[in-house]
Amino acid sequence: MGNMRDAALVDSPYAWFRLGICLLMMTLGNLGMWVVPVVIPAVQAEFGVGRAESALPYTLLMIGFGAGGILMGRMADKYGLFRPLLFAGCAMGLGFVLSALSTNITVFALSHGLLIGLLGSSIAFAPLMADTALWFSKRRGVAVAICASGNYLSGTIWPPVMQHFVETLGWRQAYMGVGLFCAACMLLLAPLLRRRSAVALAVAGAPAALQSKSQPFGLSPNQATVLLSVAGFSCCVAMAMPQVHIVAYCTDLGYGAARGAQMLSLMLACGIVSRLLFGVICDRIGGLRTLFLGSVLQAIALLTFLPFDGLGSLYLVSALFGLFQGGIVPSYTLIVREHFAPTQIGARVGTVIMFTMLGMACGGWMSGKVFDLTGSYHAAFLNGVAWNALNLGIVIFLLRKVSVTAKTQGPLAPTRTDEGNRSATRE
Repeated sequence: MGNMRDAALVDSPYAWFRLGICLLMMTLGNLGMWVVPVVIPAVQAEFGVGRAESALPYTLLMIGFGAGGILMGRMADKYGLFRPLLFAGCAMGLGFVLSALSTNITVFALSHGLLIGLLGSSIAFAPLMADTALWFSKRRGVAVAICASGNYLSGTIWPPVMQHFVETLGWRQAYMGVGLFCAACMLLLAPLLRRRSAVALAVAGAPAALQSKSQPFGLSPNQATVLLSVAGFSCCVAMAMPQVHIVAYCTDLGYGAARGAQMLSLMLACGIVSRLLFGVICDRIGGLRTLFLGSVLQAIALLTFLPFDGLGSLYLVSALFGLFQGGIVPSYTLIVREHFAPTQIGARVGTVIMFTMLGMACGGWMSGKVFDLTGSYHAAFLNGVAWNALNLGIVIFLLRKVSVTAKTQGPLAPTRTDEGNRSATRE
């Protein structure tokens, strides 16, 4: 009876309430990646280091953020979200305190990489999207898209807030105050996510044959995860080109850094809209086809940067790029939910999302290196298109595998998606 009651909560008002808490949790937990760039100038001046060294905390934070998604995903698969959230909130608070008290760039960077990134903020992306996917069936795509929008929402809110306190209080006081505020809010909100999904619990207690989904796309789970990880890495190498270099590109064209920053903000704002639109699309055509659509559109947007470099054109192309790419990363969560066992969703999503983060990190560096070698951002855009083509090739391969599996075994993928939910309802 308990499983039946919990299964009835799928798509229920409680599921939407829970989604609201996850959105708020992501907005708080993604604080680290958006406030570090704000304090880089002050940190660089105080510690007397170069620009590359002052950017090291951000690099380590993003690496920790990606790798921690696997760790936190495994914990969420085993215990649910409540315990990992408590642990992450404490780690994040400690990380900001140590960062604010640090006397050199090494301590500052390690605090970001280990405490804020690996053990703190990492809970607030892949694990939250993975958990959200378990609480929805009819509107799963929209729900995951709303949850994922918390990352961009965090990027919209926290930089100006942080800049205000840096100017009025200094970077150390601002860092400690804002960090402790977010960590405390996470600890207070964590009990609201104590309940575990009936889908995961039902499948965990079901026979091994029901749990396994042993051949997603007709492949072993590890083979499928590797392919999705490579796809995630390659699409985000392409995605990083405009996001990381649009300010520098505008500066080189003579429009100034302020114009480039406006284009970046426009890109991120359109990314929020994109995630919601792609969520609706995903509910209609599924995660894999949505990824295919996003990959094609992202390639078109990247190519559009090449012939159009006027100021008005760049604003328009930046908006289009945001609208075309924002739904790509959440699609991976839906793909894992549709093709892997629910008991593996946290770890599998965490792994794939880690590679998307690595793709963003490598893509930013790679685009800069291509520019250094060629003296042209046109070559860097073409490099992004080439990586996007690799992503598109993998997606086409997986679509063909799904089609072959459906012909030989029947339409397994859609029915397997909610096996655990139906099992819970039967009980």
